[in-house]
Amino acid sequence: MGKKLLREYYELCEGGVCQDLLTEEEKRYVANGGMILSGKLQEADIQNGNGRIYPHAVLMREMKNYSKLVNEKRALGELDHPEDSVINLKNASHLVTDVWWDNKNVMGKVKVLDTPSGQVLKSLVSSGVKLGISSRGMGSVQESAGQTIVEDDFQLICFDFVSEPSTPNAFMMQEAKDFKNSVFTKADRINRLLNEVLEDE
Repeated sequence: MGKKLLREYYELCEGGVCQDLLTEEEKRYVANGGMILSGKLQEADIQNGNGRIYPHAVLMREMKNYSKLVNEKRALGELDHPEDSVINLKNASHLVTDVWWDNKNVMGKVKVLDTPSGQVLKSLVSSGVKLGISSRGMGSVQESAGQTIVEDDFQLICFDFVSEPSTPNAFMMQEAKDFKNSVFTKADRINRLLNEVLEDE
């Protein structure tokens, strides 16, 4: 089975902000008109709304790789899922600034950007619209004992903001070469390989 574009949906904290997750500096930034959203980004070892299960080891590896993008301020996302695996800079609405684990939940903070899509996102949240965060990645799935398990070839691309919860057909078939050639740099692929080698020791 070939790789598919896998997308998942999670709701953020009430109003998009979990105040107890913000630092004092972030609270001041918000008080001065900025917007930082926070909440659960993903979850391991549990069947999600799409009927898929992300094994903890697979998600742990991908979040380790994704943390590099976060630290380099390259963890961009879009408002709504695009039709492909490419992160379109012209549609970027936010930047993931922090990720961490809380048991089997991936938690995160997202800075809303001062871009056209970011302004739309900020306006929607300010108007009380209930939005969700949705992961986008490439990978294969297998059926096992009536469950759909995401396989070890899964690679996380980004987190997007969406209005609709995921449905069973909320993924498209994509050419794997598009993913390899357009999302990550050569340095990102080397970092991924190094992480895999270190985990095998």
